[in-house]
Amino acid sequence: MVQIILFAPLIGALIAGFGHRVIGDKGAQVLTTALLFLSALLSWAVFLSLGSETQQIHLMNWVQSGTLSVDWSIRLDRLTAIMLIVVTTVSSLVHLYSMGYMADDPQFKGESYRPRFFAYLSFFTFTMLMLVTADNLLQMFFGWEGVGVASYLLIGFYYKKPSANAAAIKAFVVNRVGDFGFLLGLFGLYYLTDSLMLDDIFAAAPLLAETELHFLWRDWNAANLLAFLLFVGAMGKSAQLFLHTWLPDAMEGPTPVSALIHAATMVTAGVFLVCRMSPLMEYAPEATGFIVFIGATTAFFAATVGLVQNDIKRVIAYSTCSQLGYMFVAAGVGVYSVAMFHLLTHAFFKAMLFLGAGSVIHGMHHEQDMRNYGNLRKKLPVTFWAMMIGTLAITGVGIPLTAIGFAGFLSKDAIIESAYAGTSGGYAFWMLVIAALFTSFYSWRLMFMTFYGKARGDKHTHDHAHESPMVMLVPLGVLALGSIFAGMIWYGSFFGDHHKVNHFFGIEAHAEAAADAPSEAANGDDSALADETAQPAEEGMHVGEAPKGAIFMAPDNHVIDDAHHAPAWVKVSPFIAMLIGFATAFWFYMVNTNMPKKLATTFPHVYQFLLNKWYFDELYDIVVIKPAFAIGRFFWKRGDGNVIDGFLNGVAMGVVPWFTRQAGRAQSGYVFTYAFAMVIGIVALVTIMILFSGGAQ
Repeated sequence: MVQIILFAPLIGALIAGFGHRVIGDKGAQVLTTALLFLSALLSWAVFLSLGSETQQIHLMNWVQSGTLSVDWSIRLDRLTAIMLIVVTTVSSLVHLYSMGYMADDPQFKGESYRPRFFAYLSFFTFTMLMLVTADNLLQMFFGWEGVGVASYLLIGFYYKKPSANAAAIKAFVVNRVGDFGFLLGLFGLYYLTDSLMLDDIFAAAPLLAETELHFLWRDWNAANLLAFLLFVGAMGKSAQLFLHTWLPDAMEGPTPVSALIHAATMVTAGVFLVCRMSPLMEYAPEATGFIVFIGATTAFFAATVGLVQNDIKRVIAYSTCSQLGYMFVAAGVGVYSVAMFHLLTHAFFKAMLFLGAGSVIHGMHHEQDMRNYGNLRKKLPVTFWAMMIGTLAITGVGIPLTAIGFAGFLSKDAIIESAYAGTSGGYAFWMLVIAALFTSFYSWRLMFMTFYGKARGDKHTHDHAHESPMVMLVPLGVLALGSIFAGMIWYGSFFGDHHKVNHFFGIEAHAEAAADAPSEAANGDDSALADETAQPAEEGMHVGEAPKGAIFMAPDNHVIDDAHHAPAWVKVSPFIAMLIGFATAFWFYMVNTNMPKKLATTFPHVYQFLLNKWYFDELYDIVVIKPAFAIGRFFWKRGDGNVIDGFLNGVAMGVVPWFTRQAGRAQSGYVFTYAFAMVIGIVALVTIMILFSGGAQ
């Protein structure tokens, strides 16, 4: 069953990509969509039937080189099952939605572009499934890079647009920066543990925490350094601060691509990586502290930028960036189940918001500027209610102090309460609360500017605005159900009492394994360590048993319990922040509509600072891009132009022809000339032999 889930999208991609001339455009769309729905149905069957145990399904022998032995196998546990339903559900609905959205794309007049688009979508899904089912880091990296390649193809799908090509290249390059950190972490883990298999790495985690590794200019704690390097890779894929600049530009791709990449798949790969490596993260407090700081700062930063964006897709894109920060805060404080809870609920309401935005764009003849919208709720009633549900979910509407509410209400509040418990009400907690206020403001701003008020922009476009076809509305309805009920259904499993969470994820076995492993090291049994300089042992660091189950929480990790006992004011603070954001947006865009312009005029520097995304792109342009181009021009002008084309080519053009001419003169065609040359050569050889033999005597 799991093999079908994994390979069905690949089969669809290959047939649609290479066989579309045989099956036709419509056949390619139907085939890829049907195979994705098959994967989705089987994924839900696996999720609902899977226990807390871990299964390893061997597919084939893959890499055998020296001590490196890596098989291609599937790791099936609760963490994998969650990602399976997220990836395949969103992808199948995006495939269905795309059949309507891409039916008559103005970018491709008279071209057969749909089979290529659906092949790219299915290939993206396959690589993402490769990533989440990996049983070793090499296989995970294969899927990791495959997702990068597929995203490059999808973001740059409108290849005739220079902005789309630039966005695709930017996404690819920025992700390579993070991927380099991932590679360094992968190399370090293999160097110390002599393995890339997850079970071997997990079993060695307690000893890695006691190992010093020399890297660059000093010695580092191995667990902290390796966890940090892996997180750098996660920062790139999940668009965390400093490596986030590719995310908003990725909006240049078609809207279904935005939903697929930004809702539940590529951008959540980093969160999945941190949660998957929880046995290592639990022994790396400095690295997890850094994760909490970056996550909280990203949530705040992206929320501030989203306040002033006018492109409907960019508002939702920065919302994604902010929500990913929430997930990393949860993973950083050690409540990996809560991080996965928000990943699950976020997939539903964020995919619906993106697809809803695509429905608005489709109905408004590809207009994306919200300043040209207004009063569309009667023109697009189904889309309006779908986006209303998504807004209620992302802003966190529910009944405070209960487990009743929209999906985002329960998962976001669980993160904020965990942040309070894990940081004692410090920086991360307040950043997330402020981000919740901003999230409410820009989400309701989007709704009011799009569906309420007076019609703005081109009158003809407004008059001819229309609801999307049923093939685009059905996915919105399915996602709406998830946005309403997903939080309430799985609240107890992800954030219930310790017993429920342990049973759902199999954490009890983890605690037992963790309790034994450090005791051996504490008693001086460090024979598995290589030596004081962190040289790998002949057999590696494979000690004890790997923790069983999906995630690992150390015995002293009581954040979930502490979160449930947080003060009442902590639990209601996100709800109050949501109300303040809603009231402010209502005042600005429904009552006193001149207020936003007046505020921007009063504080122009603040407005421009936010509108220009904190000037990160400009800063990178000055610090990285322009110096790189300058170095390139130097090697081109001075190196290639002056040295190679000038000096070396000049020498070659002068000296080589001279020797050629002299050699040509020797080829006279007369026998006596060749005989004379042979005699001269023999005399020279005899002379050299006499001289050297005499010197030897």
